[in-house]
Amino acid sequence: MEAGTSDPTRGRAAETVGGYLAAIAIFAAAIGAAWHPLRLIPLAVVLALVAAGIGGRSARLATWAVFICAFCFFVGVAAAVITSHPLW
Repeated sequence: MEAGTSDPTRGRAAETVGGYLAAIAIFAAAIGAAWHPLRLIPLAVVLALVAAGIGGRSARLATWAVFICAFCFFVGVAAAVITSHPLW
């Protein structure tokens, strides 16, 4: 490869970070739904939104992360209220 040319299949470092943030957000939301939903899920939503803002090649994963976080929030809060477990 010549100097000054870039590999079209290689993405930016920010795109890789965005993919990892989306994956961490999904994991945190799933744990938050089973544990205390108001401790972890808001952080997971923020991570998912940042990943969606970064975009790039993992934009679909970041979009799914936002929806999964929202779903886990509603399921986690509903389960905590129904079973009388603490939200915090």
